[in-house]
Amino acid sequence: MSVHISSDTPLLRHDWQREELLALFDLPFPDLLHRAATAHRAHFDPAEVQVSTLLSVKTGGCPEDCAYCPQAQRYDTGVAAQKLMDAEQVLAKAAQAKAAGASRFCMGAAWRSPKDRDIPKVAEMIRGVKALGLETCATLGMLSGAQAQALKEAGLDYYNHNLDTAPDFYGDIIHTRQYQDRLDTLAHVRDAGMKTCCGGIVGMGESRDQRAGLLQALANLPAHPDSVPINRLVQVAGTPLHGTTELDPFEFVRTIAVARIVMPASMVRLSAGREAMSDELQALCFLAGANSIFYGEKLLTTGNPDTERDQALFARLGLRPMQVQVENVHDHHRMEGAGSGTVHADITHPAPCCGQAA
Repeated sequence: MSVHISSDTPLLRHDWQREELLALFDLPFPDLLHRAATAHRAHFDPAEVQVSTLLSVKTGGCPEDCAYCPQAQRYDTGVAAQKLMDAEQVLAKAAQAKAAGASRFCMGAAWRSPKDRDIPKVAEMIRGVKALGLETCATLGMLSGAQAQALKEAGLDYYNHNLDTAPDFYGDIIHTRQYQDRLDTLAHVRDAGMKTCCGGIVGMGESRDQRAGLLQALANLPAHPDSVPINRLVQVAGTPLHGTTELDPFEFVRTIAVARIVMPASMVRLSAGREAMSDELQALCFLAGANSIFYGEKLLTTGNPDTERDQALFARLGLRPMQVQVENVHDHHRMEGAGSGTVHADITHPAPCCGQAA
């Protein structure tokens, strides 16, 4: 089937067809990267990259059966369950991040969904982090509408909830939660007025058609996610996906490029899997439109490039951390993110929260 894809700057569409995305995947590599870079430059400075850190506030013991995740309690992966951190501990880590020049602080908990009694505890963390002048993000599992509203009222800027994969591959990876459950949580987050962070994982044995299906599902949401994390599967011994054939690196770059074209105004984040990427592969991803990373030695329960390597790579490529504006939840005063927006690895918790990154 021949599908015409305009080379003009993409508009924000929500009616992408699978054939259109596959036509983008099939483009000659230089043509695809050119189109992605054109879309990127229409909305962002291509030399700026958003840099965030992720702190686990509750680790392990998750009842879900996500086949990629070392935090599922049914898999023997060596990840021990831990209780929710105290707000004081979290704020101490956030203060370290602020002192190190952080601008965005993300908190994750390995829950299927938080209990109502957990929300005030997390809200206290959010208010405290917000008071430091940091942008806030959380990933806590499925939310009800009332829980989403409570988090919004506490000052939460972003909520992360991934689709993980295409609807037609989802049942091969997860059986304890339905695709519609994820869509419902995203709807609650949007209705509460928070920004959405939503992406998925590639390299789980899916086909190119199914990778296109993931991006189609994301791009056809009622509103494009403000942030789109693209995770490259980190294989963990003890999980069902350990031993899966690794995704070709150029296919990963193609996925980043197509994500940029179909969601041109979203942040596209290199998330899990970056530790195993060469500097050259990461550079291709930035060229293809990736403009966000997590920074620090730990990313959830998997490794992440150390800060010195990231700083050196940014210097070699002439990239700089993106500045952000943080809105104070009480007086709506907007503050410029101080410093570089980066965080020293020491602020990360030794046993972070979920199998793949937010």
